[in-house]
Amino acid sequence: MGAQRERRRLMPLFLPTLCTVAIAVAAYMAAVFLVAVALRDNSVADIAWGPGFILAGGVAWWLNARATPRAALVLTLVALWGVRLAAHIFARHRGKGEDFRYAGWRAEWGSLFLLRSFLQVFMLQGALLVVVAQPVLYVMAAPGPAAITLLDALGTLVWLTGFVFESVGDLQLTRFLADPANRGRVMTTGLWRCTRHPNYFGEVACWWGIYLIACAVPGGWLTVPGPLVITVLILFVSGIPLLEAKSMLKPEFREYAKRTNAFFPWFPKGDRP
Repeated sequence: MGAQRERRRLMPLFLPTLCTVAIAVAAYMAAVFLVAVALRDNSVADIAWGPGFILAGGVAWWLNARATPRAALVLTLVALWGVRLAAHIFARHRGKGEDFRYAGWRAEWGSLFLLRSFLQVFMLQGALLVVVAQPVLYVMAAPGPAAITLLDALGTLVWLTGFVFESVGDLQLTRFLADPANRGRVMTTGLWRCTRHPNYFGEVACWWGIYLIACAVPGGWLTVPGPLVITVLILFVSGIPLLEAKSMLKPEFREYAKRTNAFFPWFPKGDRP
């Protein structure tokens, strides 16, 4: 009964935070859309994804004027994740033109491209961002408990595991692609030896880690749509399926896929005990 009363007490704090952050994110994505129109490149939406979470967490922190250790921890983790991701995508995209997905939609949508881009790329991404960020916003709105718990430590460990997979996997792939000798080849070493998408596994792990930290707050488990949405998007919608459809055209990748897990890291089939 005490936990239920605590949840009912926290929800009135969380909902105004959620609504205000949603407005801030919508304004942010509208500004990013204007930049994309000026550059004729919708790929800036990908660069804006990480910083959007920093904005959401920062607005929630400012609204609630709380500096609990847990809130500071979560905002720090989100900032590290968002800055690294934006820097990586910016460096990867620089000088290469619009991403193939957006270029395809530009041709397919014709005269409706601007309207559909605004709604289906930028506003939709903003809405998804707010949903995924629910654990972050909940922690910022909650006054306590202030003490760091074992659940916070576990969540941080899960986040750290994901951050290592995502950042190291991206770094390994960047170095591999930078070598002219690897042109047209498939990355199958390093973390890519045990999963075909260590960066995506890492991103999902990061958000489940933050969710675990949110669960240290009464009622925090209710923010589970956040990590669930990012997991579904990566596994079944815009992450792995799009890349795999393109990569499966290569015979080398098809052979690689036969022995390597798509998502969860594990030994390649020939090496499995």
